[in-house]
Amino acid sequence: MDRRSFIQKSALTTAGLITAPHIPALTRNRKIKAGLIGCGWYGMAITKSALKTGDVEVVAICDVDSEHLAHSATEIEKLQGSRPREYKDYADLLNHKGLESVFIATPPHWHALQFIAACRKGLDIYCEKPLSYDVREGQAMVKAAQQAGNLVQIGFPRRHSRAFLKAKEMIAAGELGKVHEVTAQIHYNPVLRDHTIQAPPSSLDWEMWCGPAPRLDYRQSIGHMAWRLEKEYGNGHFVDWGIHHIDIARVILGLGMPHFLEARGGLLTLAGKITTPDTLQVLMEFDECRITWQHRLWGTGDLETQYNNGIFFYGEKATLFASDDKLVKIMAGKNQEQEEMTIASPDMQDNHVAGFVRAVKEKEKSLISCTPSDAFRSTATVQLGMVSYYSEKSLEWDPGKNEITNQPGMENHLARSYRGNYQRP
Repeated sequence: MDRRSFIQKSALTTAGLITAPHIPALTRNRKIKAGLIGCGWYGMAITKSALKTGDVEVVAICDVDSEHLAHSATEIEKLQGSRPREYKDYADLLNHKGLESVFIATPPHWHALQFIAACRKGLDIYCEKPLSYDVREGQAMVKAAQQAGNLVQIGFPRRHSRAFLKAKEMIAAGELGKVHEVTAQIHYNPVLRDHTIQAPPSSLDWEMWCGPAPRLDYRQSIGHMAWRLEKEYGNGHFVDWGIHHIDIARVILGLGMPHFLEARGGLLTLAGKITTPDTLQVLMEFDECRITWQHRLWGTGDLETQYNNGIFFYGEKATLFASDDKLVKIMAGKNQEQEEMTIASPDMQDNHVAGFVRAVKEKEKSLISCTPSDAFRSTATVQLGMVSYYSEKSLEWDPGKNEITNQPGMENHLARSYRGNYQRP
């Protein structure tokens, strides 16, 4: 087996399956000097995954909350034996001497500026999903990465779920027959924080946290971790969590982008507490099939609560339910029994990050499992779903031109204005 074939066949395995002889001797023991932008919960999660490979040294970290910064620096020091340099401004981190790569784990309204600045520095990038806050930012990020020629991985770890990979294998083998329709859903009851206006913590620079996005008065419900259900920062459950299922459904079926979208929903139970829909249905018509998304952030969700989080693939021969660690298949016809398969993937996040680390170490783009271009397709799809919801209009989308073709005057939905002196890329 030649080296390239080995690398391609190993892209979805654990880091330990890449043996030393396949790494050039000069780089085998050298650690990649990495920086972390955004030291919150998920920033530390992907950093720990990177450190598990043994091939990364975190030399610099950045956060606009001094408590996050100090706590994360201490934790990283315990894990790797050396303390990273601490920065408040990501621009200063990007100038850190010897820096080779960055992990971007800030809220999505910051992704575009940080990502493009890192591309201009020639740094390799691991960036959390969604790729961007809006569609035009995503296009600018794809262009920046193409111009830089750097190695970039976007954070869609379900591409390493053994259960979803098995679902892809079954569908490709024809076990379901032609798949005409897909339903994806994540129903749950969120635990909401205090939504009364108050002063931000003394450690947090709220002005800088808001950055290019609108500056809203601080509330715990839109601060650390809780920004996901706020329109101005996270853009809601479909963009934050639904994007995972839309992305993996696209991968399993080999889909591009939808040509038609229509969304309906509302704030039925959480009005005044969040600003994105607690109830949503989105219809997405692809050339090959239809995908429907639905969520309810109240009640029991699905009648069978075991199906609250997952994807249904409806084929002519069988229906398959797929989730992170379980598959359920039932054949068409009367009195058919369900076949259940438990396929755990506790290391899918570690494997996704490890793939990026290996790609950087070997300078091998074939090890990247989610490129900016492909991440754009999943990200823009869910963003367009929210555009349909907010505008109350059905959208026809031209994936070749990246334009809405049936509704004039929609550009402000594709590219929101930046605040103050921040300049859109």
